[in-house]
Amino acid sequence: MEFTKMHGLGNDFLVFYGLNELPANVSELAIQWCNRFFGAGGDGLVFILPSERADFKMRIINSDGTEAEQCGNAIRCVSKYVYDHGYTDRSQITIETLGAGVQQVTLNVVEGAVSTVTVDMGEPILDGHAVPTTLSGKPVLDQPIEAAGREFRFTAVSMGNPHCVIYVDDAPSFEVLEWGPRLETHPYFPRKVNVEFASVTARDRVEMRVWERGAGSTLACGTGACATLVSSVLNGHTDRAAWIGLKGGDLYIEWNEQNNHVYMTGPAEAVYQGRIG
Repeated sequence: MEFTKMHGLGNDFLVFYGLNELPANVSELAIQWCNRFFGAGGDGLVFILPSERADFKMRIINSDGTEAEQCGNAIRCVSKYVYDHGYTDRSQITIETLGAGVQQVTLNVVEGAVSTVTVDMGEPILDGHAVPTTLSGKPVLDQPIEAAGREFRFTAVSMGNPHCVIYVDDAPSFEVLEWGPRLETHPYFPRKVNVEFASVTARDRVEMRVWERGAGSTLACGTGACATLVSSVLNGHTDRAAWIGLKGGDLYIEWNEQNNHVYMTGPAEAVYQGRIG
């Protein structure tokens, strides 16, 4: 199988095009191929498939073999892939996702190639049970949570996949590897959760580090950046548009007051092409 290695701010994927459905053993393949020592290496596999509802369909298999409902960095990679490879010549396309439905994408094309991508990520889900959590808040805001004897406070947001946003003094130096996995599997989250550790540095800037459900510590998380902006607005920390600083770079996130949709803008890059399997 031929693939293209791509990344969005260091959140990297093996991207496949040309199949009509997922391989039957896709979970095993993800574990094998995403291994950074015995495979090609990546945070997940991304399959671009035909869609009856949109221009393209995206399916994401995490490096642990589980399927993700949505991924902001992956959808930017898919958008760049289909334009740069000539599968569309339009700068506005639609992509079907598993957890967030059909999403509208705008491509910024520079000298014949996609430079940045803006994705309409839809409305954030703030009902605690729908995120899902076991809590009934609408929203679950500044909620205490304890792990291994330490108490944090979190805000729950779904962007088609569940997020737990926690504010800390210094996100870039926070012990993500220690606390991320403990919080990911907390009983509050029946389907586990993506955990964002954030520190606000200005009304228009938040530093964030992430522990992704199914992939672990990654350099960037697009849906996590969106959830962090929504949480920061709800908690009164930022304005409705801000830069989210991730380990791999910055994303610009806007929570539009008129239609309640969240918009994410950022880059995507192709690294190399290969054949595996």
